[in-house]
Amino acid sequence: MSELGLGDTNGILALPGVRPVRSSEGLGWDRLYVSTQRELPYRESFPGARSHLVILHLDGPVTVRRGRRGLTAARQVPRGGLFLHPADTELDVELGGLLNTVHVYVSDAALQATADDGRPVRLKEEFGGTDPLLEQLALTLDGVMRRWEPSGRTYVDQLALMTAAHLARRHSVRRQDAERSGRPGGLSDRQFAAVRELLDARLAEPLSLADLASAAGLSVSQFARRFKARTGCPPHRYLTGLRVEQAARLLRAGDMPIAQVAAMCGFSHQEHLTRVIRSHLGTTPAVLRREG
Repeated sequence: MSELGLGDTNGILALPGVRPVRSSEGLGWDRLYVSTQRELPYRESFPGARSHLVILHLDGPVTVRRGRRGLTAARQVPRGGLFLHPADTELDVELGGLLNTVHVYVSDAALQATADDGRPVRLKEEFGGTDPLLEQLALTLDGVMRRWEPSGRTYVDQLALMTAAHLARRHSVRRQDAERSGRPGGLSDRQFAAVRELLDARLAEPLSLADLASAAGLSVSQFARRFKARTGCPPHRYLTGLRVEQAARLLRAGDMPIAQVAAMCGFSHQEHLTRVIRSHLGTTPAVLRREG
């Protein structure tokens, strides 16, 4: 899949009064486009976009009016409030004051992939409400974007899956039953072996959920559920654990430069390796080297 970009959005971010701070442009994210910015007051009409829009208000309250072919509803949206708009849907909107926002654009393919029954998922038009989980997902994506490391690709894919699944479950026209009875089945031994072989072979490379799901012969959403049922943790966390284990072995076993160990184990640079090892093992690469 190609990167989701500004051309997949409805045009809000192209307004002259929108002052960008950072975005996911150029990071290779194919299910999400994320942008953080300061918006000046405006009143505009926008065509439908190819992506679904979630706006998180970082401050407020601010008055927002919205509709289609006219402004038909108004809300005082608080800090932490959300604005949701589905793909392929025209939008008239008026922002009544200065506002800092995070925009999360979700590809329709990611949203539709959450529907195991094959029925289409359509996002509702909402604004003014709050959703703590969706707010946290948007803030987490902003944080990942701010401190981007290419090795975080699997994590971003997991966040995209979580965002799309939550939108389908809580904010779709036809709310899907997320509380399925019984625990989902895990990966079979054959599927897990194929995934482990891929993880071991490409430990030093960025890996997408699509790559891992393909090895198991599953859709991305099916794979993420079954992988967690098998291992007890999401794929990105499992992969990080494998990288930490391999790095610790190399550090204890020889005198390879720490920067080279980082590169061989999928970390962006030596400081990244140090940060992750300290988080997971409560120590540093230099200490592990001395222990060996």
